[in-house]
Amino acid sequence: MNALETILVVDDDIKMTTILKEELTSVGYDTQVANDGAEALERLQNEFFELILLDLRMPNVNGIDVLKELNKRGYPGKVIVLTGYADVEDAMESRRLGATDFLSKPYDLDELLITIRKVLHSQ
Repeated sequence: MNALETILVVDDDIKMTTILKEELTSVGYDTQVANDGAEALERLQNEFFELILLDLRMPNVNGIDVLKELNKRGYPGKVIVLTGYADVEDAMESRRLGATDFLSKPYDLDELLITIRKVLHSQ
């Protein structure tokens, strides 16, 4: 794995983002955190991340709004949606807006890591 692969974790659950950042950093990813959609969009104006792990249900700017804004900007990074409120409509809307994959919380770390590798190394 290339040590320069960068991931932005976007979720309003600070405990979850802290744990996920530690897990991803421990396996060699450069991992940053945004605790809501607005913070994520602000960071994404000046920074590029190969992958965004995005929660859908957040106050103020939700994950669907983030995906819509990334589409407007033509953002080339990849997105995996992680949500505790998974349903078929959310998955379909996320895919339509450019999400590469969709996983339900609570996630299995091994499954998440496999999905991350698959997404980062697909064309």
